[in-house]
Amino acid sequence: MYDNTDEFGPITVTDDGQCRILSFAANDEQSCCLKAAPHVLQFEYTQAMLLVLLFQQPQRVLILGLGGGSLVSALHHCIPGVRITAVELRQSVIDLAYRYFQMPRGKRVQVVCGNADAYICAEQAHKQDVVFADLYHSCGVDDVQLKADFIARCAAILKQDGWLVLNCWNEHREDIILRKALQECFSDIRTVLTSSRNWVILAGKTPSWRTNSEMKETAFQLSSALGFPLTRHLARMRAF
Repeated sequence: MYDNTDEFGPITVTDDGQCRILSFAANDEQSCCLKAAPHVLQFEYTQAMLLVLLFQQPQRVLILGLGGGSLVSALHHCIPGVRITAVELRQSVIDLAYRYFQMPRGKRVQVVCGNADAYICAEQAHKQDVVFADLYHSCGVDDVQLKADFIARCAAILKQDGWLVLNCWNEHREDIILRKALQECFSDIRTVLTSSRNWVILAGKTPSWRTNSEMKETAFQLSSALGFPLTRHLARMRAF
C-alpha cells in the first residue's frame, strides 16, 4: 500500500483487509488501525496505557510519539472535550496517520512535527493532565525516554494531580536509573506487563486513594466507549 524511506529510515503501511499496519522495519508493527472502528485500540500495550483514565479524566493530554495516531483516535472518541497535542519527529508519519489511519482532525487536536524532548524543554502555556510517552524507532525504545532528565521534564509539565504514562519493554524493569528517576518525581507508580512483554508505567504526581472496587467499576464503564475490556488490563496492574 505504501513503502518509502525518509531521512530517518524506512516506513511502510500494509493492509490485511481489516486493519492497516504501520512499520518502521521488517517484522515490526508500530501501529495497527481497525478500519471499521479506528478508535478501538488493537495492541495490548496501548490498551493498558489507558488505565490512566481510572485515575484521571483529562482535559489536556500530550502524546509524545504519534505512530498511526491510535491514542489520539481513542482519546478523541471516548473523552468529550479533551484537548490533545501530539508531537512526532517525522512529518511522513504525521501525513500517513491522516492519510491511512483515519486520525481525527479538528480544533481539539494539535499535531506538532518536532523532537519530543525539545518540545517539553520549551516553556508551555498549559500544564497537562496526562503525558503519554511512546518514543520508538526501528531499533526499539528511544533512549531519551529512559533518561532521568526526560522523566523530570515530563513531571514538570504535568499538573499537580497529573500522570505520566510510559511504554517500555520488559528489559527496562531492571533499569536502575529509570526507577530512581520515577521515584524522585512521582508518588504513585503502577505498572502493567503485557503478554507482548511491553512494560507500561503509570506514574502519578499525587497518590490516588481509589479502591480496587472503584477502579473496577470505572473500568467497566469505560470499556463500552473504548471498545475493549479495560478490566483485563486492570487485573495485571501492580505496584512499582
